Amino acid sequence: MAGFSGIIGHEQTIEHLQQSILKNKVNHAYLLEGPDGSGKRMIAEAFARALQCEAGGAEGCGRCHSCKQADSQNHPDIILVTHEKPATISVKDVREQIVGSVDIRPYNGKYKIYIVPEAEKMNPQAQNALLKTLEEPPEYAVIILLTVNASALLDTIRSRCILLKLRPVESEVVQQYLMEHLQMPDYQARLCATFAQGSVGKALELASSEYFSQIRSSALTLVKKADEMDIGELTAFIKEITAWKVSVNDFLDILGVWYRDVLYYKATRDADSLIFKDELAQIRQNASKASYEGLEKVVQALQVAKDRLRANVNFELTMELLFLTIKDSTR
Repeated sequence: MAGFSGIIGHEQTIEHLQQSILKNKVNHAYLLEGPDGSGKRMIAEAFARALQCEAGGAEGCGRCHSCKQADSQNHPDIILVTHEKPATISVKDVREQIVGSVDIRPYNGKYKIYIVPEAEKMNPQAQNALLKTLEEPPEYAVIILLTVNASALLDTIRSRCILLKLRPVESEVVQQYLMEHLQMPDYQARLCATFAQGSVGKALELASSEYFSQIRSSALTLVKKADEMDIGELTAFIKEITAWKVSVNDFLDILGVWYRDVLYYKATRDADSLIFKDELAQIRQNASKASYEGLEKVVQALQVAKDRLRANVNFELTMELLFLTIKDSTR
């Protein structure tokens, strides 16, 4: 675990939690909502560390015995709730890990803190079992539910928690973080930050992903050669990316960013705001050849392709129609 100072963004949420410590108004239950990779667990762990810190304060000193236990994931009074079934947190999980032990006083901390990742996976029976604890919690208990979708929880659960929604971190902040901590070139950091959509966790994952680099490379190959390809070459290209069905949205998103860059540059001639700033020569060439109408058709076609794939329309047919639109619209 680490303190709040190591978390990028989410200033309002962190401020709320720190003030609750300083004013001695810590609630018994919190619900942190945000997409995967948004930092929910980091915030929950930083909060737990600060609550248990022997030095007091709203950060956690990092030096006391309690902070060292928290940092090594070995604090007896900070419990991370797990589940064996990947898709479900069962009533057994809740009873054994929370309900069955919550009445036992903390071993050496001021609080007994339960962190529940993927709380939306609690089935109704598990939520009802937890509800009894939320209705009459011991004074030392703090339960922190982490979820991508708070509405998946029962109204009775939500009403007994303080809901804190994690907002996306600004792309510029994520980009700067990648550049400073991973020494990434600005254009590469900007692309990862754009795709991460405010999630520092996802940005870090993309930054270290060779797979993402391969998709980016293949997407750029297509946009550079689309107008020269015949049907046979397009078919071969479709077969090449068929293996990427799980992440085809990443591929389509990269194409979408590219053509929005081309459209933006065609309209403004502003190179500084491009995501693919390192490909300026190719963007300039695409912008000079394609019409505004053609570029807008491609951007629309990319969204249509994503909608069709989401509706389980044939993958190869969807890709073929998309690529033909790109070919015909960017001459």
